[in-house]
Amino acid sequence: MEDDKIFTPGGKERLQASSDRENVPYPRGDGKVKLVTADWLADRLHDGNLTIVDIQPNIHDYIQEHIPGATYLTEGVLRVSNRGFPGSYSPTACIQESFRRAGIEADSPVVVYTGKGVFSSRGDGLGQTMMAYTMAKYGHNAVYILDGGLDEWKNHGGELSQEYPPIEPSGFTAELRDDYAISYEEFLRVKDNDDVIVLDARPTKVYEGQGPWRRPGHIPGAVNLPWRSLMDDENPALLRPNDELDMILEDHGVDRSRTVICSCGTGREATNEFVLLKWLYRYPDVRLYEGSFTEWVTHPENPVVEGSEPREARREAVPAR
Repeated sequence: MEDDKIFTPGGKERLQASSDRENVPYPRGDGKVKLVTADWLADRLHDGNLTIVDIQPNIHDYIQEHIPGATYLTEGVLRVSNRGFPGSYSPTACIQESFRRAGIEADSPVVVYTGKGVFSSRGDGLGQTMMAYTMAKYGHNAVYILDGGLDEWKNHGGELSQEYPPIEPSGFTAELRDDYAISYEEFLRVKDNDDVIVLDARPTKVYEGQGPWRRPGHIPGAVNLPWRSLMDDENPALLRPNDELDMILEDHGVDRSRTVICSCGTGREATNEFVLLKWLYRYPDVRLYEGSFTEWVTHPENPVVEGSEPREARREAVPAR
């Protein structure tokens, strides 16, 4: 089935498969990251060309239950402190070796999934977008996200295993795609341009007030679009239907004619919206501010805004004292 051009209520064109995510991998085309369903994976579970990667929040979750053939790759290998800054990506050589040990080949499809954690109960659903973004960033060409993750797999009667697959290390060679992320310097230069919209994916109460950071509020001009609002109420790894996503994006002024910069607290929540807009909705210019609010507030001269409005609401944006 061919893709159709669809116009959202606000007149914004996007490409959508006619059956609205039922024809998978979704969407059609040559995007690096796509969605697949539990049924699709069940039909290809024993495909020797397919690698399945489990990113559950705790190794004991994987030990207790995982999709047959899945290898465990902890999200923790992706980032490490760099000169004291806690949110930096690991050295390329470290990420490359981690992908090799998981048997990942750059041009062979890899399915990533997470879950709520049957042992730990710590899963928030973000592991699969964080891993998908990182795989694509470091050179993978066919990353498939299991829509709904392990919970959706189980809801469809999917088989579970406690066996560890005999994975042979691959020859994966990391090749950094540096056009996905936006640096602090570039972000500072362009964030207030009329043709740019900055999204803050954090929960509303954190966007408006105090979170774990040294200062409250958000980056001036950033529009709050909580990542969790895009997901199913019961399953944080399952995207809402496309018509609901359309309305949410339009309500927040997320226009495909603008450069969209996705941000959050540390760059992790923002991967959810980056994946959605860049690869599923095919917005032409999407960037991810990996340093996000954590990096922003390390510069005492940078102002912050408290309250529900992107710019001055309860008081004027002021620098730290």
